[in-house]
Amino acid sequence: MKFGKITGRVVSTQKVASFEGLKLVLVQPLDEKREPVGDAIVAVDTLQADVGQVVYFETSKEAGRVIETEMNPCDAAVMGIVDDINITENK
Repeated sequence: MKFGKITGRVVSTQKVASFEGLKLVLVQPLDEKREPVGDAIVAVDTLQADVGQVVYFETSKEAGRVIETEMNPCDAAVMGIVDDINITENK
């Protein structure tokens, strides 16, 4: 799983049938220090996360498992909302 921050919403007038009723969001991937890494991606959000929230997301085959249909074209999905991050540095 990867960390990301919801930076916006995606509006689509037409969707694949398996995406009907689901929210699409822009997720900016983050590193362990919450710094942006790479480009933002579009992800399916079944948890109703808000813009500005830190989330963890999955890509590839695992992302498609958040949608109940057997076959769907989901490449990225929000899997959870992050409440807190504690980082301990090893010395």
